[in-house]
Amino acid sequence: MMRFDVSIQTEDFDLSSEIASLRKGDKSVGAVCSFVGTVRDRNEGDAVSSLELEHYPGMTEASIHKMLDEARKRFDIKGAKVIHRIGLLMPLDQIVLVAVTSAHRGQSFQACEFLMDYLKTQAPFWKKEATPQGHRWVDARVSDDQALQRWGIEAKNAAL
Repeated sequence: MMRFDVSIQTEDFDLSSEIASLRKGDKSVGAVCSFVGTVRDRNEGDAVSSLELEHYPGMTEASIHKMLDEARKRFDIKGAKVIHRIGLLMPLDQIVLVAVTSAHRGQSFQACEFLMDYLKTQAPFWKKEATPQGHRWVDARVSDDQALQRWGIEAKNAAL
């Protein structure tokens, strides 16, 4: 039973429910690894009061499905779920969920990390922070591009 799902949504998600849904009825699952990203109240030394996320409908989902296909080729995984929120979010709000199931923990850990690295650099999302100095777009980070390179994928999103 393989499950691979992508959801771009404004509403929050429940980690327990999402993992239960991903595992449901699959007795071959021996490991689940998940990552939940949340909005921080600081970035680059400045206070952040909100974060607004935009995406390109259709293109974003297709990009994430491509990422899931790549993870399936690289790792022995049973299923994966990616949820990414859009719209106006506040500090402590959940932004993203990446959950992966497999027979053994190593494959789940690796696939989850791969998917998160890929998501940070390749999925078309735009983030705008509200700071005391005004609103600003969040730039790509060199460290995110470097994280993807360890998987053998070149990314040149960040300005050097």
